[in-house]
Amino acid sequence: MAVVLACACTFAADVPSAAAAVSPVCANANVHPSTTTVLAAEAATLCLVDQIRASYDLHRLRANHELGRVARSQVTAMVSHDYFADVRPTGQTPLALVSVTRYPAHAAEFAVGQNIAWGTGNFTTPAHIVAEWMASPPHREIMLTSQYRNAGVAVTPAVPAILNSDGAGATYAIEFGDRSS
Repeated sequence: MAVVLACACTFAADVPSAAAAVSPVCANANVHPSTTTVLAAEAATLCLVDQIRASYDLHRLRANHELGRVARSQVTAMVSHDYFADVRPTGQTPLALVSVTRYPAHAAEFAVGQNIAWGTGNFTTPAHIVAEWMASPPHREIMLTSQYRNAGVAVTPAVPAILNSDGAGATYAIEFGDRSS
């Protein structure tokens, strides 16, 4: 059983120094992703991130369809093309993926950040993944960036074969974004 994290570069952030605990008070925070529970796991992941942000006096994130589509394409691509990284084998970065969607339409500037993770066995729940992100300084920094206003989450109940995982697992991606005029 394992959890591995990666994160994309993000812009400057104001990160409070105290660590917030992840308490699974969100519905389905302890669900193990499967084909029937993926949507619940995605909603729980965003709920947990918002709960943490609120504990740092940061605004909650609004779910965004375009960012969700990018997150979905990220987890699908990692599993189907057998890799685990923020940058795709084709060289596409999270910023490039978001820039070709409608998300930045009519914005003078936009910013994005991405956290990805995978886990197997008992380490596949949204509560565990979000706790691991909080325990990792670069992931925590992205989650607590006050600039972000929107997010899209995707979970797939599979892991890339390259990870040599023997058990059932899950791969997560969350895209954070902000558009300014």
